[in-house]
Amino acid sequence: MGKREELIAQYADDLKSKCGMEPDMDLLTKVTIGCGPAIYNADASTVASSQPGELETVKNNFLIKKLGLSDGPELMDAIAKVVETYGQSERNKYRAVVYYMLTKHFGKEAHYA
Repeated sequence: MGKREELIAQYADDLKSKCGMEPDMDLLTKVTIGCGPAIYNADASTVASSQPGELETVKNNFLIKKLGLSDGPELMDAIAKVVETYGQSERNKYRAVVYYMLTKHFGKEAHYA
């Protein structure tokens, strides 16, 4: 099993054990691939949810640029909901898992079709 497959398995485990959801493995794989090389970098592979600047980056670079959503308070509300679901105290919130949950939240699965 390659490094990417190991990471996808780890993300699926986080979705099951920490977020209480059964992952759509096809979508999770596509979201992970969409993260590019960031998944291999210890710092870039996680979302620092306690840093407002990091949450702005998720909003601007993923929700607005990647998923094509319009800016508004519902974007930050969705990010806050995902962070709460993942667990505020969870130190490693993997970017691919956060992006996966946001994709599901906004019903943008077709973006990865």
